[in-house]
Amino acid sequence: MDQLSLGAFDEGVKRRDLRKMKVVATGFLVFATVVYLICRWQESRGAGEWVGYVRAASEAGMVGALADWFAVTALFKHPLGLPIPHTAIIKRKKDQLGASLSNFVGKNFLSADVVSTKVKAAEIPLRLGTWMAEPKHAERVAAETATILRGVVEVLRDEDVQQIIDGTLVRRLAEPRWGPPIGRVLGELLRENRQLPILDLLAERAHQWALGSQETIDRVISRDSPAWSPKFVDAMLGEKIHRELVEFTWKVRSNPEHEVRQAANRFLVDFADDLQNDPATIEKAEKIKAEIMGREEVTGLAAATWKAAKRLIMESVDDPNSTLRTKVAENVVGFGERLRDEDDLRAKIDGWVLAGTRYIVDHYTEEITGIITDTVERWDAEEASAKIELQVGRDLQFIRINGTVVGALAGLAIYTLSTLLFG
Repeated sequence: MDQLSLGAFDEGVKRRDLRKMKVVATGFLVFATVVYLICRWQESRGAGEWVGYVRAASEAGMVGALADWFAVTALFKHPLGLPIPHTAIIKRKKDQLGASLSNFVGKNFLSADVVSTKVKAAEIPLRLGTWMAEPKHAERVAAETATILRGVVEVLRDEDVQQIIDGTLVRRLAEPRWGPPIGRVLGELLRENRQLPILDLLAERAHQWALGSQETIDRVISRDSPAWSPKFVDAMLGEKIHRELVEFTWKVRSNPEHEVRQAANRFLVDFADDLQNDPATIEKAEKIKAEIMGREEVTGLAAATWKAAKRLIMESVDDPNSTLRTKVAENVVGFGERLRDEDDLRAKIDGWVLAGTRYIVDHYTEEITGIITDTVERWDAEEASAKIELQVGRDLQFIRINGTVVGALAGLAIYTLSTLLFG
């Protein structure tokens, strides 16, 4: 049974119980009236003194029943449809009642002290930490996280995500000119001599290549030398070139102040300055950027990135033993154990919770309780009266029953005392 059907069923039961109690309360009034009439008839026929006692009780019972019927009825409607002052109170005062109820709830249930005391007594951090420290609970958190993540991924349209990636990363990367920022970064690196390890590496690699270049040099000389050149001359020339090349690269490698290194440094410094200030160099950098950004690998970067990320996410959320779910569970257990065992951490989080609670209560109590006022104000007067009567009307019928019984007992007691005192 859904909530709507359950609510309708509940209202039907309450309405039936209310009608039943009204019949019972009215029955007490009718009974008292019948007894009173019988007593009056017996008195007219000269019945004994006992009739006076019964008549007094029934008469007072009728008065009590009528008075309480008027009081209960006056809460919800005009008794007998007569516009008697100070009746149909709920219809006339529903907005004031809603405001009063809202104020009552705000002061007595949503005050900062009351709510803070309840929150502190609940020991939320300790309970939460104890719960999270259980491996089965951590696995449940990981599973729920995976479910939420899967739902988010399934809701997202591939085209939208790709457009976001393309707009926020790829296009943003291509929008500014590359020359000046690259030049500034390069200039900063040069000022900090960050290029020196690279030059050392290049010099080392050049020397290593020179050491093993004899075969390459001989092959080039043999290929390009004249046909009439003697072979021993080619061999001597190759050895000479190899020896000079090895010696040259050794000097570059071993001398940090070598002119080749100095020339490379000057070139880098000039290049960094040109990237920032020379229009021709900046334009060349822009052409290179356009070529790079126009490549298929870059233009399809957004789609490829999202496709790969989506596949990894879906595989991770479907696999209970995936790294994602395992890491989530491990982190949940770890944080839960810390929250359970470390008093300082628990006290800090408890302080955050209490501070947040007090802030919400101090600043939003009126908005919260205002729901009561606004809801009651939107009710129709007849509807509001009917709703309230349906909820409390059954219990109010006991007032009518009690009024009949108490009135009868009071009338009997008064009549008895009057008889005893005055005969």
